[in-house]
Amino acid sequence: MSDTSKVREHMEVVGSDGGHVGRVDKVEGLSLKLTRDDPDARGEHHYIPVAWVASVDQSVRLGKPAMTVQQEWQAHPVQEGEYPPDM
Repeated sequence: MSDTSKVREHMEVVGSDGGHVGRVDKVEGLSLKLTRDDPDARGEHHYIPVAWVASVDQSVRLGKPAMTVQQEWQAHPVQEGEYPPDM
C-alpha cells in the first residue's frame, strides 16, 4: 500500500494495465471512495481497498488490472479490523 496522504480529490485511478478505473472522491477509512459521476461508475459510489494502491503520483496506480478492479470493487468501505480482499 502506498502513502494515501498523497491522494487528492478527483485524481484519476488507473489499473496496473494503465486502464481507467475512476476518479477519487475521497479516502474513507481503509478505502478509496470513487466519484459516482464517472462514466464507469454508473451513478454509484464504489470503494477500492487502499491495500490495492501500488503508487501515487499524478494518478493513483493500483496493483490490479482495471477490469479486475471494476469486477471486485465494493459498495461499502473497508472498516478497521476488516480484511480487504486479496491483492
